Amino acid sequence: MQFFKYHGLGNDYIVLNPAEIGSQLTPAQIRLICHRNYGVGADGILLGPIETSKCDFAVRIFNPDGSEAEKSGNGLRIFSRYLWDRGLVHERPFTILTAGGKVRSRVHKGGKTVTVDMGRVSFDSRQVPVEGPPREVINEVILVDGEELCFCAATIGNPHCVVLRDGISPEEAQKWGPLIERDPRFPNRTNVQFMKILDRANIQIEIWERGAGYTLASGSSSSAAAAAAYRLGLCDSQITVHMPGGEIEITVSSDFSISMSGPVTKIAKGAISEEVFSTNLELREPGSWSAM
Repeated sequence: MQFFKYHGLGNDYIVLNPAEIGSQLTPAQIRLICHRNYGVGADGILLGPIETSKCDFAVRIFNPDGSEAEKSGNGLRIFSRYLWDRGLVHERPFTILTAGGKVRSRVHKGGKTVTVDMGRVSFDSRQVPVEGPPREVINEVILVDGEELCFCAATIGNPHCVVLRDGISPEEAQKWGPLIERDPRFPNRTNVQFMKILDRANIQIEIWERGAGYTLASGSSSSAAAAAAYRLGLCDSQITVHMPGGEIEITVSSDFSISMSGPVTKIAKGAISEEVFSTNLELREPGSWSAM
């Protein structure tokens, strides 16, 4: 099974071409491939290109726990770079269909920077979704482990909970992130961003990704957090998002459409041995395993 591996600011994905792997991937196989000790290791898998009449290309995005994600900003930049490396796209814009909607992408000269028009952010509780009456979910309070946290909920094709804080840390994201991800008010679970406003043009976030855990960088999280900062009047429309893995540039339009630009780095190309799938391991969550 041939694979290509890339990272966007430390958020790494494996790209598999469905025409080359010969079979559908099961959730157990996805968990095994993504496992850092028993597989290749990744924050997710991009399965594509998939044939579609609706866009130039289509891709399916899988989390390391085996669940399917609607959209991933870093994943889309990586998939765009993969298409570039395979000679399937050049410098002209092209469209990609995801489970979270259509995006427009452009690979810049040299292939190392990609711009993706991610779509429009909505704070509508029915679209995110968030339990309760129809409303814009802005500056609401969630009680987590005895702590009252102020948050906005947003979707850009996948759900996000943006928690505004005066100070943020990896420890805080890892402590509260999994609790918020599975809070019953979010019926589809949610990605979580802990956001600190630096100034009118800069924000800093720590990220807990649904189905993946603590993450060094995220394009869709950057998009949601920047849109929330703009919606709250705390930032202007051009925002640099600072993450542990690096920076992404976000432009928020007046209708909350998002343009995202950031780097992609190619890591490796290789083949996954069939022997990997004969192991007697049951991998349930990222980083966990049990003997069968």
